Amino acid sequence: MDWLVGDLQGCDAALRRLLNTVGFSPSRDRLWLLGDLVGRGPDSLATLRWVRDLDAQAVLGNHDLNLLVVAAGHRAAQPQDRLGGLLSAPDRDELLHWLAQQPLVRRVHGWLLVHAGLLPGWTGEQALALSDALSKVLSDPGQRATFLPQMMGNEPALWHPDLQGAERLRCLVNAFTRLRFVDLQGRMDFATKEGSDRAPPGLMPWFDHPERASAGEPIAFGHWSTLGLIDRPTLLALDTGCVWGGCLSAARIDGGRREIVQVRCDQALRPGTV
Repeated sequence: MDWLVGDLQGCDAALRRLLNTVGFSPSRDRLWLLGDLVGRGPDSLATLRWVRDLDAQAVLGNHDLNLLVVAAGHRAAQPQDRLGGLLSAPDRDELLHWLAQQPLVRRVHGWLLVHAGLLPGWTGEQALALSDALSKVLSDPGQRATFLPQMMGNEPALWHPDLQGAERLRCLVNAFTRLRFVDLQGRMDFATKEGSDRAPPGLMPWFDHPERASAGEPIAFGHWSTLGLIDRPTLLALDTGCVWGGCLSAARIDGGRREIVQVRCDQALRPGTV
C-alpha cells in the first residue's frame, strides 16, 4: 500500500501511532510525505532519522528549507522551531544531505505531490520540470551554498518564464512551499493564513483559480492547516494541524479504495504563539 501523510513537523510519536493504526509494514508499504518533516514539534531529530530509515519519500516544505538555511548559517534558529537537537546531532550532515535530495514535486500513482501548491498557469508536467530544475540546485552542495543566502523573501510574487537566477528560483520555492492565496493574475499573497472561506477581496485559494491549468489533475498537498481535511476526487489537503493539537492524516493512493486515516495529536504549540 502507498500512503500519503501530511505535515509531520517533528511529531515523531504521532507518526508512529498513525503507522501502527494502518498496519504499516516497511517491507510491503510505501510512505510518501507532503513536506514539513521538521520544525516546531517535539522531536525533529527522531522524526527525520526514522523516515529516512523507513526509506520514505518526501517533497520539501518551507520548514525543511528553513532547516537547510539555518544549518548553513544564513539565518538564526528560532526557539519555536525546536531544531537544536537536530543541529547538534552527530549525524546531522547525513540527515541534511538526505533531506536536500528530496524534490519539490513528485508524481505517484497519477497524483502530483507538492507541499503548498501549483501556480494557476502551470500544468502538472510544467511543475515537474520546474521542480527538477530547482532540485538540481538544492541537491548539489556547491549550487545550494550559493542559492541559500538568496532564497528567503516574498519577491517576485508573480511568476514569469523569463525570470532568471535567484529570482526565478525564489519564486519557485515560494510557489511550491508557501502558496495559499493568489489573485486573478496569479500573484501570490503571503500575508493571509486563514482558511479558504476567509479570502481577502481579490484573492482566492490557488486550487480555485478559474483558469488553473492543472485543473483535473489529481494533486495532494499539505502546508495549510487552517483548511482542514479536503478529500475530493482530484484534490487532497492533508495538513490537519498535528503540531497544533489537531490530527495527523494519511491517505491511501495506490489505486485501491480511497482510504483516509487520522490519529489525534498532542498539542506541541498553541495557535497564535508564532
